[in-house]
Amino acid sequence: MPSFKQTTRQNAAQSEDGPAQRRTRAERPAQAAPGVDAPTASSAAPAACASVAAAPVPVLHAPATAGLSNRRRTLAACVGAAALLVAVVAAGVLAGPDAMSTDFTQKNLAPSAVHPFGTDWMGRDMLLRTLAGLSTSVLVGLLAACVSAVVALALGCAAALGGRKVDAAVTWLIDLMMGIPHIVLLILVSYALGKGFWGVTVGIALTHWPNLARVVRAEVLQCRESTFFAVARRLGASRLSLAKNHLLPYVFPQFIVGLILLFPHAVLHEAAVTFLGFGLPPEQPAIGIILSESMSYLSTGMWWLAVFPGLALIACVLLFDCIGTSLRKLIDPASAQE
Repeated sequence: MPSFKQTTRQNAAQSEDGPAQRRTRAERPAQAAPGVDAPTASSAAPAACASVAAAPVPVLHAPATAGLSNRRRTLAACVGAAALLVAVVAAGVLAGPDAMSTDFTQKNLAPSAVHPFGTDWMGRDMLLRTLAGLSTSVLVGLLAACVSAVVALALGCAAALGGRKVDAAVTWLIDLMMGIPHIVLLILVSYALGKGFWGVTVGIALTHWPNLARVVRAEVLQCRESTFFAVARRLGASRLSLAKNHLLPYVFPQFIVGLILLFPHAVLHEAAVTFLGFGLPPEQPAIGIILSESMSYLSTGMWWLAVFPGLALIACVLLFDCIGTSLRKLIDPASAQE
């Protein structure tokens, strides 16, 4: 029979070996039951791979959807709007003679498949008259906007490069022109020149340059104060070289955008002046004349005489605005890479 000391030594040894033995038993593979084969490592590997493959993988960054980039989308919108405007002008020029032809057997007809915009009190097709009027308004706006843009470019460059006295004179003239409402000054100029096509065109050209002139003056002054312009001047570049290689590329994008955005203002003011009776003559198709004549027939229920030409004018102005906005996004360095 073991003594008390021997029993104490055996219990201490078992307590010291217990954790190691428990870890060894835990690390051993479980014994298979009698009659059942234990799974091997080769059969357990495919099951582990299948469980890993079935587990959902978190997606940190979803792939970008395929489609047109912002730059291509903007360019497509600009080209599409320009193509629509060209098509409207071409259709209006081609429909000029037919727009003035009368047929009293077809007068006062509501919109239908044959006459989408209806007919007026003289049997004239309103769709053809609207297209002819839009083409006239676009041509007037194009000529007036180009002349006004040239005036703005000349005065803006003179104010920025001509010294303090010239700058003060041009700034005073800009403030004076902007202090007078456009429509009032336009009516005065058109009436003084005998109204008609050239009266409206000259009036628009002489009244729409101040905003663009201020933009050109600010751009030229900013270019003159820039570092690259000062370095080119220090290196001995001539005035022609400075204007060609630095001023023109710096001012040209803003000038083109301003020129495009002058078109809708010119078209709307031409229609407004003609509507008031100080613009194009009644025998010439124009949106202002169509809207002015339709006022006498709205009370009789002939709503299509004013609704469709007015909507066509708004659509034409929105096309010009789309072209100008798209060009600004494409040309402006701040948004060209978006």
